[in-house]
Amino acid sequence: MMSAPAELRSVTGNTGKLGQGDIYDHTVAIPPMPDYNGRILAYTATAGIIVTGVLQGVFPQLLLWMVAGALVWPHLAHVLTRRTFLRRSPRIRQKMLFLDCIIGGSFIGMIGLIAIPSVSVVLMLMFSCLIVGGVRQWLFGTVLLSAAMAATVAATGTAASLEAPLLTSIVAILATGTYICVTAYYSHQQARALLLAKTQIQNQREQSIALSHKLSKYLSPQVWQSIFTGERDVRLETQRKKLAVFFSDIKGFTELSEEMEPEALTELLNHYFNEMSEVALKYGGTIDKFVGDSIMVFFGDPTSRGQKEDAFSCVSMAIEMRKHMKIMRQKWRSQGIKTPLEIRMGISTGYTTVGNFGAENRMDYTIIGKEVNLASRLESLAEPGEILVSYETFSLIKDRIMCRDKGEITVKGFGKPVPIYEVVDFRRDMGPHRSFLEHEHSGFAMYLDSDKVTERERKAILSALEDAADRLRQEDDTE
Repeated sequence: MMSAPAELRSVTGNTGKLGQGDIYDHTVAIPPMPDYNGRILAYTATAGIIVTGVLQGVFPQLLLWMVAGALVWPHLAHVLTRRTFLRRSPRIRQKMLFLDCIIGGSFIGMIGLIAIPSVSVVLMLMFSCLIVGGVRQWLFGTVLLSAAMAATVAATGTAASLEAPLLTSIVAILATGTYICVTAYYSHQQARALLLAKTQIQNQREQSIALSHKLSKYLSPQVWQSIFTGERDVRLETQRKKLAVFFSDIKGFTELSEEMEPEALTELLNHYFNEMSEVALKYGGTIDKFVGDSIMVFFGDPTSRGQKEDAFSCVSMAIEMRKHMKIMRQKWRSQGIKTPLEIRMGISTGYTTVGNFGAENRMDYTIIGKEVNLASRLESLAEPGEILVSYETFSLIKDRIMCRDKGEITVKGFGKPVPIYEVVDFRRDMGPHRSFLEHEHSGFAMYLDSDKVTERERKAILSALEDAADRLRQEDDTE
């Protein structure tokens, strides 16, 4: 006479966006209480009430035909909802339960509203409505049941009787109790299984997040983010974009590698890469690769702020790397590394091919093109501590960064000589009121950007400078 709780055979999680770390595909078996079995249980209970009531003379003999209907209808409903076009109907389970409410209301009207059997049928129906569709299903079911009951009473003229023999009442109560207990048991089992599934999915999600963060170390953060959020597909594809391309290497590294042990050299190189990567990410650069002591970074993909801003960010990054290298060099000296390590850099701006290169099972997100070759060539021509840029880059940054003309060079792939420029500094830092100040000697290195110093930091810096000055004066007096 009614549908059982929702049939939940499995819980499966699988998201299409990987950037949030929700990478799981997990299936958990949940003990089902199918509509078919639930409806058989409910209608069999109702058939037992009918037979008992007829035998005790409470119900008319005519109702015996409903016993056959109660035993056949669950099978017919199963065929209709699973084997015919109705299986494609939305919310078919809720609709079939509405039909059960109409049948139940008609039955109550036909038995003359006898109290306990009627309440038993109502309880089974309302219990199923609440489980299957919530309060909305319960309200609609109540309306349909009441309407069917009223219509049946009006049509048959059956007189209402509130009393029923003890045996009929006991059978009705036992039948209803059995149905409610069985369905409640399966609902409890489903709830436990759902909780277990939620816990397992959460655990797998956390593992997937940890794994995705580990994998992100092999990609530039921007590329990783675009892939794992679903913005970019992982397939062999490229596109043409105007990018700012940066190359750098360490002058003196080859000589140093001959003097240091491999373990110490590796530690130094990793420290250098870590520091320079922080600077690159600060300015929004996409770190392409590390080769030996060289770094390749590009701006303008996968995100871009416009050609001019991309070029300016790239050159700004290079200037800060040059300044930061002086601090690192002083630290290395304190560790006993006396070889003067200097960074040299080259920057070119132009159209390149960017995207996934390689094979279906092993790809590399990188860029190719003559501008890449030009940036590499500029880096190899640069003097220690020098930043060389192409004319295209210079034209985009010249209003904010002071550059010096370095003439022209011949580069393979370019039909004409390429004008190149040396980056001096930010224009705001030129002249007597510049915010940046640096000074370096053996045993001393100072890097100051007054625009970035807070009031609290200013007092600490002044105190440290005064202590350093006092110590130097004391040593002069001693000598």
